[in-house]
Amino acid sequence: MDEQQAGRRAGGWRSAPRWRVAAGTTALAVLLAAAVAEPRPAGAEEACWAPAALRMTDGEARVRRGFKEANVTVTGAPLAPFTPLAKRGVVRRVDLPPGRKLVALTFDLCEQPDEIAGYQGGIVDVLRDNGVKATFFAGGKWLLTHRERALQLMADRRFELGNHTFEHRDLRILAGAPLRDEVARAQAAYEAVRAGMDQTLAPRCVVPGGGTLEGRAVPPRLSLFRFPFGACDAKSLAAVGELGLRAIQWDVSAGDPTPGQTAAQMVGAVVGGVRPGSIVLFHANGRGWHTEEALPAIIAQLRAKGYEFVTVSELLAAGSPVVAATCYDSRPGDTDHYDEFARRLEGRYQRYLARIGAPGSADTGAPPPVRSRQPAASTDRGQSKPAQGKPAQAKHVPEPTREPVGDTDNELSPAAELPDAGSDAPPEAGAAMEDRAPRLRWPWQRP
Repeated sequence: MDEQQAGRRAGGWRSAPRWRVAAGTTALAVLLAAAVAEPRPAGAEEACWAPAALRMTDGEARVRRGFKEANVTVTGAPLAPFTPLAKRGVVRRVDLPPGRKLVALTFDLCEQPDEIAGYQGGIVDVLRDNGVKATFFAGGKWLLTHRERALQLMADRRFELGNHTFEHRDLRILAGAPLRDEVARAQAAYEAVRAGMDQTLAPRCVVPGGGTLEGRAVPPRLSLFRFPFGACDAKSLAAVGELGLRAIQWDVSAGDPTPGQTAAQMVGAVVGGVRPGSIVLFHANGRGWHTEEALPAIIAQLRAKGYEFVTVSELLAAGSPVVAATCYDSRPGDTDHYDEFARRLEGRYQRYLARIGAPGSADTGAPPPVRSRQPAASTDRGQSKPAQGKPAQAKHVPEPTREPVGDTDNELSPAAELPDAGSDAPPEAGAAMEDRAPRLRWPWQRP
């Protein structure tokens, strides 16, 4: 299989005072949106981009690791007003009134500290072509490194975005300021991009019926959250709730981080597992293996059964959320084993950070721009104390150069993929990926 085919198919935390996040290498691409609080202008995405610019681009799904440009962040600023949530726990699905058959498809856009993850545009194309609503849980760093695509998702009336932490850290092994930082920086990233949306995007957009795309039509903050690795504990649940975020798990996993699973197997697992009020987990960050192939059949078969596709926020509003006391995939405790694996990942991240220095700092200098391969551009409504200060500012992030940073160790090679560290559902037998990263194995894999 050549690289383009593979791209189509698969597609140390640094503590800082007060969660002040260092200025990033280049970052105007931070977007994620959560609750569909207000309807978006009809056809906004079509009004702002030529049709071809919205479609999949070859090579975009590739995950690239070890480049200096992967180390980006966002400057700290007060977050938009929010009300902390008193209730704890994580939503797995929603109980609906009799006769209603709603389902929410969700797609995780994870990105680790030392990588620039992919964007599987073919998945988004399928959703748009079929008029399917969906929720994307995006990492704050993913938003910074995928500016144009994040803007497209934000502008699309079918989609909503949610917080998936900044760098996909396992929150069970963090505490105190680093734990809060990992969640809050993703909020700051979204809010920074949204703050500049009118200047960046609206001037070139004309929506049907006249007028321009205004930032007011996009939620001012994220209100939904998904835990990295689908793993949490009491302190991380508390931290998420204190930031006014509702934790969302799933009751059906597509298992798409598993390269060995076929599209037909995925269709059977998803269609067979969905029931009214289900929340389904997929990935669209270069680790959604065969998801694009399986999605059309999943959509068709669920519609044939009478299901309607909605966002997570719409699903929550339609019934009574089923809340679990803690996070798990299929049975309580089954995601806790990620802790040791995540600690080993932290070691890899720290070696990477030691090699490349501070993100976009004045002494190291920002990397030179590289021509982008992306297409050219043609709920929680609570309130609390108003935030003070100007919104965080984000900067453009160039595509990475071809030269990896560091030594020739496979750990830092862009081709050396861990089995699935940037995803939330474990592969059962990720042999192909495992061979490329023999030093780090999943906890249940034999050496």
